[in-house]
Amino acid sequence: MSGQRPRAITTTSPCPCGLGKSYGDCCARAHLDVTSPATAELLMRSRFSAFAVGDAEYLLRTWHPSTRPATLDVDDGTRWTGLEVLGTTGGGLLHREGTVEFRAHYVHDGRPAELHENSRFVREDGRWAYLDAAT
Repeated sequence: MSGQRPRAITTTSPCPCGLGKSYGDCCARAHLDVTSPATAELLMRSRFSAFAVGDAEYLLRTWHPSTRPATLDVDDGTRWTGLEVLGTTGGGLLHREGTVEFRAHYVHDGRPAELHENSRFVREDGRWAYLDAAT
């Protein structure tokens, strides 16, 4: 599914990340590599949107090389329905590291569920990358 937009999300749809912009004016710009998210939180939001639209290529591209899997399959049976950012530490314009605690809501095989995670991010060469889930 690499690079495709298989879900019913268009550039005029509300962006899945929840910031209130259209997908075309928000996370699509990062997915198409037009812009790079300026903070760890914005990267995390763009990664959530990538799951929502099925963009495995973007997810791999924004995953730190030290922890990135060789491949990633985006599950067509999962529909990501909402995102709550619960808190952040660091991850700003002047930081090199940051964490974002979030709750992602989804439906898998018709059943609602959620993922609660405190993700760690690092910035190298001016770009943020997802490192892993903090324990």
